[in-house]
Amino acid sequence: MEEMVEQVELLLEQENAAQLQDYLNNLNISDVEELIGEIPEHGPKIIATLSLNRAVNVFRILDFPTQERIIKKLTGQKVGEILNALPPDDRTSFFAELHGDAVKNLILHLSPEDRKEALSLLGYEEESVGRLMTPDYVAVKKTWDVTRVLSHIRRYGKNSETIDVIYVIDENGVLLDDIRIREILLVKPETKVSDLMDGRLIALSASDPQEEAINVFRMNNRTALPVTDAEGILLGIVTVDDILWIANEEYTEDIQKIGGTEALDEPYLDINLFLLVKKRVGWLVILFLGEMLTATAMGFFEHAIEKAVVLALFIPLIISSGGNSGSQASTLIIQAMALGEVTIADWWRVMRREILSGLMLGITLGVIGFFRIAAFSLFSTMYGPHWILVGATIGFSLVGVVLWGSLAGSMLPLLLKKLGADPATSSAPFVATLVDVTGLIIYFTVAVLFMKGVLL
Repeated sequence: MEEMVEQVELLLEQENAAQLQDYLNNLNISDVEELIGEIPEHGPKIIATLSLNRAVNVFRILDFPTQERIIKKLTGQKVGEILNALPPDDRTSFFAELHGDAVKNLILHLSPEDRKEALSLLGYEEESVGRLMTPDYVAVKKTWDVTRVLSHIRRYGKNSETIDVIYVIDENGVLLDDIRIREILLVKPETKVSDLMDGRLIALSASDPQEEAINVFRMNNRTALPVTDAEGILLGIVTVDDILWIANEEYTEDIQKIGGTEALDEPYLDINLFLLVKKRVGWLVILFLGEMLTATAMGFFEHAIEKAVVLALFIPLIISSGGNSGSQASTLIIQAMALGEVTIADWWRVMRREILSGLMLGITLGVIGFFRIAAFSLFSTMYGPHWILVGATIGFSLVGVVLWGSLAGSMLPLLLKKLGADPATSSAPFVATLVDVTGLIIYFTVAVLFMKGVLL
């Protein structure tokens, strides 16, 4: 990559446009994308120098901030060429990220036909499948024979996003079936399309959430899926490359939310510092206010702590164990929901498993905690003559706190999903804060039960 950067910078310095174009056009698309990342100040020049087809293929794989910087510095003519040559789905994704005024100005660069298409796609909800689809596909009628189908593909296939799958529609445009291209190529020319139909149709609705489309692609071995409206009319197709981009964005967004922050929507190093702080401060304030309840809980048990100071030694142990078990459960359930392995209807199965696993985990930690206190008591008087009561308090508290943490961490994502919120917002810090407060209540309640009349 360093050699590429040096070569391009040299050609730019020499203003050797012809040689620069020849050099760039012989690089892999991915190499050009990395090159722009290394020398972003020359990104517009690189895009402008590439042949149109290669410029479009590079532009469509750049991240949005880079696309925006480049499009602002290109000439109006070049902007029009690139926007008109972009596949409709990629163009819609780019427009969707821009502010309203910028979209209006850029749409003016499109041809009347592309402008109508872009406005139509932008009319769908932001997170819907309709925003992902492209109207470039090959559709045939069930009454056609293979000879006519192949003729149709030769004529219109070049403009299609993919010809791996051919779609069968009726006279009203209603989708009837989809047929893989290999099935058409391997039969006799006089075979009718109706003879190749098997009725095993998998289609997406334009109003479906994009997240659901990810799961459909994951469960079916398809490079593209058709998109229909409420009446079953074929509107377009969604290809797997777009789904991979969306899946990556969803994964990144969930990870950021699990970490206790809002989704950044931009690469970390590109986002404005004040916006980065704004994205993080909200959750930190909420979590901080939540943690203040810990002090309130400790204040309620102040007299118990004064009489048995030894209890205070184990507060970090208790609340961290509960928070850790809750964070584990929350992360596992959010991931399982994202993969479609768990739904709201599975809440009882999840609760049952977490009750059992929480008990086993709590007993494991409780036994370790008890024997740790017993071992120290053999060589010191740190825990006093009633070390058995202290050990029992710690052991049973850990069982209760870890069990509660597991239940809270597993149920919160399902509850938020039921309420229509994003399950990822039941992030690990949020669960940990909740379990910290309730964990202290469990701990001191157990302590009072075991030590009342002795140390308390």
